[in-house]
Amino acid sequence: MPYGKSVRIFLPDATVTGIRHAEIVNRTGHTLACPRTRLDELKGWTETSKPGVYFLFEARLGDSKPLAYIGESENVAERLLTHDRKKDFWNDAVIFTSKDENLTKSHIKYLESRFESLAKAADRYELENSNTPTPSSLPRAEREAMDELVEDIRLVLGTLGYPILEPLIQPKAVPATGARNDATSTPSSGQELELTFKVHHLLAHGMQTDEGFVLKKGSMASKTDSDSANRKIVKMKEQLVADGRLKDRDDHYLLMEDVLMSSSSYAAVLVAGTSRSGPQSWLTPDGRSLKVLEDTAVEASSVSSHAGSAQ
Repeated sequence: MPYGKSVRIFLPDATVTGIRHAEIVNRTGHTLACPRTRLDELKGWTETSKPGVYFLFEARLGDSKPLAYIGESENVAERLLTHDRKKDFWNDAVIFTSKDENLTKSHIKYLESRFESLAKAADRYELENSNTPTPSSLPRAEREAMDELVEDIRLVLGTLGYPILEPLIQPKAVPATGARNDATSTPSSGQELELTFKVHHLLAHGMQTDEGFVLKKGSMASKTDSDSANRKIVKMKEQLVADGRLKDRDDHYLLMEDVLMSSSSYAAVLVAGTSRSGPQSWLTPDGRSLKVLEDTAVEASSVSSHAGSAQ
């Protein structure tokens, strides 16, 4: 059962692009995000001289996957100032250490292995790691403590704008205690529902998420684009073909992995190659359109709001 958490972020020079210190309230771990241009300032943060795990991130500047690197060190600041400063692709480092002295070499090796595994499964970044780290052998109690820390770090990374460990399609959450589960609860506007779009000989699958619309692996896409197709989506399709995420299959393209798009309409345009309304194009297994689901959710929310006001 998920519980709410508070993430506290300190901006030492009051800028969102500078150094950022983050921690989950009442947890022992803490995080420091630092631009590459300010690595020399890390020596002023004693937290970074401890054993820890770090991520190097490339800025997201286009439709291709940005690069990332995951590493560990018994003195993270020293490592970044020497070996990994020579890597060319990155512009931001995110460092995780502990407030206490309980993180050992075995712990951070275990964390590094778990992070790489989760990052590969999420598949949001192209990893620059040349070797797959071997997880340390830890006693069960310590392994579970590290897995709990993994979840904390995943949350903080996403809060800082780096969802490298977040799957595009989240597992269904169990409602928290006291959550409403009756007929007056607001529908999810298509979230967590498998949606399909058929046009000519093409068949695509997708799903609404909190981040946008996920066009799912195995979806087909037109090899041609009409003048009415959004130019941004045409360029995106060209990029997907160039980096191998769309494969040529004679009379169509085939999507080789899940792709996050900003809207259902953009996803429909990529599939059809023509201007399309996503809410009208994507259908549930029982034939309802995404537009019907969205309209139903709005109506239910309005009824619930009026009911609450009347009490």
